[in-house]
This record gives sequence, C-alpha cells and structure tokens, in this order.
Amino acid sequence: MGARAVSVMAVVGPTAAGKSALGIALAHALGGEVVNADSMQLYRGMDIGTAKLTPAEREGVPHHVLDIWDVTEAASVAEYQRVARAAVDDVRARGRVPILVGGSGLYVRAVLEEFEFPGTDADLRSELEAALAAEGPAPLYERLRTADPAAAAKILPTNGRRIVRALEVIALTGAPFTASLPAAPSRTTTPCRSGSTAPTWPRGWLTGWT
Repeated sequence: MGARAVSVMAVVGPTAAGKSALGIALAHALGGEVVNADSMQLYRGMDIGTAKLTPAEREGVPHHVLDIWDVTEAASVAEYQRVARAAVDDVRARGRVPILVGGSGLYVRAVLEEFEFPGTDADLRSELEAALAAEGPAPLYERLRTADPAAAAKILPTNGRRIVRALEVIALTGAPFTASLPAAPSRTTTPCRSGSTAPTWPRGWLTGWT
C-alpha cells in the first residue's frame, strides 16, 4: 500500500475468512474505526450466528452501524447507505480512518459508489404485500418474469420480499428493475479516487481503499 494516504478502507470477503480480525489490525495500524458492512450484524440480538465481535474482542476499536435494527424490521440497503455514510463522514471528520468490514458486497458498494436507490410507495407496497400474503410468491414471480425476465432470473421464486420490491420499483419507475441496480464497479463510479489490492490470505481477501 506504500505511503499513500488512506481515506476509506474496505475489507470484504467470504464468511469465516477473518475479516473482523483484519479490520481490528488495520484500525490499530492506521488509527481507524470500523464501520459495519455485514447485513446481519445490523440486527440487535443476531450475535452468535453472525460472529459479531463482543466488546472485549473489539480491542478498544470503536465499531459503528451495529445493532441498529430490530429483527422484525426488513433490511433496507438505502437506509443502510444513509447511516453508514454518515458514520464514515463522522469518523473522517475526527481525523480517523473509516474501515468498512463485512461480507455484504452491495452494502459496501452502497457506501463507496455513486448510485441512488429508487424510492418506495406505501400504498403500492401494501397492495403487493397483501397479494403475497394471500397468494404466496408464485403469482407475483410470474408477474415479474413477464415484466422483467432478467430481474426474475436473479431472484429466487420463493423470495417474496425481493419479488415485491422488484415489482414496486418497476411500477414506480416504468423501467425494468435491473435498470435501477448499480452497474459493475469501476473507477468512474466511485465518489473519489479508488484503488484495490488483493493480498494472499486464507480463503481469499479483497481490500480496497478510496
């Protein structure tokens, strides 16, 4: 990495690869603080199954964007983006290095890249969720396959929540759901200069900074 100044660092990779330990080590080395990018660690009470570090295991390194939702709340990448970017800005404003740590790739990209998520419509969402509850996901999935085959191919037929969201976005935007998804990452889609390195670690590591 050389002497280049690091403004944001991301540590992402597969489950049980040791991301949390690397995040702690980097925080100590760089004067950083961890910003959670694991979608399951956002939930209060989801500790053991998500390998969430205990306060002692954090070795005095501040951790942000943990335990912000009840398990009854649906995950929202858009809301995560707002909260995580605010945490990153706060850490940087105090002269520290924000270190995004987690295996949820879309969540990391939501913080680092320039893209916006379509809004929601409460009435439309309620209508779709009522149909899901009454009929199950199969009829809604067929609607999605007709409206946007590419999106349907990427969503499990049993994933009612994602099917509802895709149909909602299509109805709100008048465009395919896939058109609202972020493109493949590139240097031109990040808010600031970016680079990446892939040192050799067990099970593979990817670390990047902007």
